[in-house]
Amino acid sequence: MRTIEFFNLLKQYSSHDLRFEYQPGKYVDHGFHITEVKHVNIDAVNCGSGTESWNETLVQLWESPEEKEKDNLNAFKALGILNKVGRLKPYDLEAQIKFEYGNDQFHISQLFVNNYLISGRELIIILGLDRTDCKAKETCRVKPEVATADQNNPCCEPDGNCC
Repeated sequence: MRTIEFFNLLKQYSSHDLRFEYQPGKYVDHGFHITEVKHVNIDAVNCGSGTESWNETLVQLWESPEEKEKDNLNAFKALGILNKVGRLKPYDLEAQIKFEYGNDQFHISQLFVNNYLISGRELIIILGLDRTDCKAKETCRVKPEVATADQNNPCCEPDGNCC
């Protein structure tokens, strides 16, 4: 999700409580804080000597041990915090937004926004992990992964693409 899309979502559902689901059925605790917003510029070289650059917005979420039972942060207040950051350091509104989070049962990770849903008065942001990938598969002659077939689940397709 792009930063502007996230901001528009917060505006659209400004009266809703903001929740983050970091794994299926597991949520960042009530009373979490937005502790840091990073405007990240990635300037990369891949294994095939290809170069590229892009920007990301990285929002850090933190659970205060003393505030676990506190009310959820609502979307209006979250947008106010993010707007204040934007006045100090302008956003690249086209940048992908990610959330940095971890707790005692979940390692610190940068999580992508996979989706969102509205449940009653809650705006639930569904986060997810991504995998690393080789961006120079052709240059490095990396063969794509092919699923293996088993008798119960053949993977041949009508176009002849069989594993």
